Amino acid sequence: VVEAALGADMVAMSEAKELTEKGFLTSSCCPAFVSYIKSTFPDLVPFISHNCSPMVEISKYIKEKCKAIASRAAEIDVMINEFAKGWKTTRMNKVDLTILRLAVYEMKWDEDVPVSVAINEAVELAKGFGGEESPSFINGILAKLAE
Repeated sequence: VVEAALGADMVAMSEAKELTEKGFLTSSCCPAFVSYIKSTFPDLVPFISHNCSPMVEISKYIKEKCKAIASRAAEIDVMINEFAKGWKTTRMNKVDLTILRLAVYEMKWDEDVPVSVAINEAVELAKGFGGEESPSFINGILAKLAE
């Protein structure tokens, strides 16, 4: 579940990067507008944003994040097991474990996500998708890991 605002923010960040590289940029969200630019102003084609839609940006982000987490899953699980007193990752419910893996990855290797944000977002995910005890369970493990 991803908010539409996240996709819009990701497009804006990507377009801002393109703008700084190109010096001028026009949107590509409307296929008819892109066709018009191509047929009427072909010299502007290099300045059309490469972003197609927020969902494309979100999909790309999620795939990259999943690959990064999967590549470090064993290392992440060792960290989780170290701080999950009385629990091992093999016994945790899959929702809690997935939330923990994402948060640990963000805390340790994602420079774009502050530790406090990774913890807060993990707790919020646990409130929405985990069990009754999930938010405190996840917060406790992540807080110990953050020390």
